[in-house]
Amino acid sequence: MTNTALRESAFPDAVITEAIRWTEQSGPLDDAQALRIAASRTADAHGQVTERALQLGERIGLQPELARARQWAPWVLLALVALIVMAGLGLAGSVVGGGERHINVIVALVSLLGLHALTLLLWLAGLWMPLGSFNTASLGWIWLSLTARVAGGKRGQAPVLVRATTGLLSRAKLLPWAFGLVSHGIWSLSFAVVLAAMLFALAFRSYTLSWETTILDPDFFVRVVQVLGWAPAKLGFPVPDAATVLAATPGAAGQRTWALWLTGCIVVYGLLPRVVLVLLSAFVWKRRRKALQPDWREPYYRKLLARFAALAPAAIVDADPGRTRGAVPTGLPASELHDALFVVGFELPPDMPWPPAALPAGVATQAQRIDGSAPARRALLDQLAHTHPRTVLLVCHAASSPDRGTERFLREVLAHCGECRLWLADAPGASATQRWLDWLRDTGLERITASDRLDIALPESAIAP
Repeated sequence: MTNTALRESAFPDAVITEAIRWTEQSGPLDDAQALRIAASRTADAHGQVTERALQLGERIGLQPELARARQWAPWVLLALVALIVMAGLGLAGSVVGGGERHINVIVALVSLLGLHALTLLLWLAGLWMPLGSFNTASLGWIWLSLTARVAGGKRGQAPVLVRATTGLLSRAKLLPWAFGLVSHGIWSLSFAVVLAAMLFALAFRSYTLSWETTILDPDFFVRVVQVLGWAPAKLGFPVPDAATVLAATPGAAGQRTWALWLTGCIVVYGLLPRVVLVLLSAFVWKRRRKALQPDWREPYYRKLLARFAALAPAAIVDADPGRTRGAVPTGLPASELHDALFVVGFELPPDMPWPPAALPAGVATQAQRIDGSAPARRALLDQLAHTHPRTVLLVCHAASSPDRGTERFLREVLAHCGECRLWLADAPGASATQRWLDWLRDTGLERITASDRLDIALPESAIAP
């Protein structure tokens, strides 16, 4: 996978990566093969995590379902637009389609702008207040939910993909803008259809426009018409004067002024705000879309990065002149640790008794021994990943020489515990112990406490009676 390919498909890959994270909340997936493939395809740490997720996603069917969603999305949007347009035509017909050809301009204005104003206020509130219900009430959320339902059905991976998508959008502060781009676009088209239908009817049919009231003072309507007509007047739309508003039956000129005033109010307070917000949403999306990436600081991703770092081959790790010092690994934070001690015999000679007689009785009963094979290492690392012990004590044969495999295993252990210690058992002399200490320093593992004395290698809590 090249860097160009990663850039071109950054957002879909980020969605799959986040979806795998949510999937593994219920339990880790078997990723041994995915780890090897990811480590072999790219040297970039974040790219390795993404490639691992893509391998796992292909196995559990995330990519095919995301591809189906992307295919269905335009058709679902088209159907939603058609529905809104039909509703807009019905609304325009209810305003100008009456048999008596009489239009109450105030009622018509409220009918055409009421729902629009309410949803616009909710969207604006969603920009400043972290209330998810404001965003889920938008046409954009309806479009996303319908697309997921159509593409994945009720038993697919749609919920986790939707959760991953909305999570990425929220983290990049793009959720209201992304939904707004869809919602404002649909509202703009709806207003355009309503205006076209209404202007056609007003142009070729005769209507009587007026207002009616039972309890309100006529001067109230004069003020309302003047206030609402101020902004449309800036664009050239006429505003009925007091005489026209108060006239029982305005003449042809008055009727034309009423019709253009109603049209101007719909343009200024309905169509224009939505068009401006479409452009603004598109601008914000373009500016912030680079932030549509997983939060690599999450503990989940930090663990994966540590596992890939442990798999990375070191340049030179053996006790040779001119070797390269490896990076210093970091253990888990204290908040994720459990008060447990693992004692593990690692690649010990077959004739060495186990557990060693020097181990305290309470510790010896929990000790285990592995031969260093890949399955044995994997099984131990799975235990550590599940338990997150505070301390791991590795018992190694002091006379043996550490190598690349030893370093890789130590780094993998450090990724799943608070600290790792070495007890160099059966040391033939100080030189053997010093060789291990020099090797730990040269490979960047000097944070590991190592000694040929058990009382130093064991943590104090295990020694205390």
